[in-house]
Amino acid sequence: MIQGNDHLQITQEGPVLSCVLNRPDRLNAFSEEMITGLTRAVKQADRSDSIKAITISGAGRSFSAGGDVKEMGQATATDVYDHLGYLNELILTMKECSKPIIAIVHGFAAGAGWNLVLACDQILAAKESQFVLSFAQVGLVSDGGGSYFLTKKLGPYKAKELLFNAEPVSAQQAMELGLVNKVYEQSELEASARGYVTKIAMGPGRAISMMKKLVNQSETADLASILEQERITQTVMVSTEDHQEGVSAFVEKRKPAFTGQ
Repeated sequence: MIQGNDHLQITQEGPVLSCVLNRPDRLNAFSEEMITGLTRAVKQADRSDSIKAITISGAGRSFSAGGDVKEMGQATATDVYDHLGYLNELILTMKECSKPIIAIVHGFAAGAGWNLVLACDQILAAKESQFVLSFAQVGLVSDGGGSYFLTKKLGPYKAKELLFNAEPVSAQQAMELGLVNKVYEQSELEASARGYVTKIAMGPGRAISMMKKLVNQSETADLASILEQERITQTVMVSTEDHQEGVSAFVEKRKPAFTGQ
């Protein structure tokens, strides 16, 4: 059983592992306990046969304020270096995890809190939620991969605009930019997100895992490399039980019952 801690609530409902950032009194600002706990949970979920998808959300009024501004003025250079080492390990662990990770955002996701969202595979947001890279407001550069994720997704000019100006982006704007997958009314977020994530978790697990890997590799690989990886991967996938089940279900005009095998 995967355990949480005081700053991270963890529960498993069927094939979905729910990770809730839990410092609502500090707007879920990152702590070492939260970050290392989340890294450990993602690693354990990746090795679990029963977990097919992971969600990350926030307790209280918002998803996360990112770095704890109240502690910034007291942190030494060594403190910052060590803290970002923990954060970097988390981001890399999420990208390397074979299970899909879905962010569920309400309120706001600020600074490294938004970058944590961008490290996920899918992003679901409440209509009223906002996103902001607030680093420029406190004289800092983006950490947690923001410079990488935004440049890859939006190109350098738009990425610099968001980083330089530190202006909030609404959920609707984020979706139009391709940074959010689904937007729901706040009252519908929890139920709609649960249905969306459950559908993914009940899908062909091995195929989804390989899709994630191939898409991530495409960020740095050329077309020829990806074509060959698809060729090799598909050769393996045609022998899986899920592929056979999918074909049978299609022929029999029924919903497939995938097992991840």
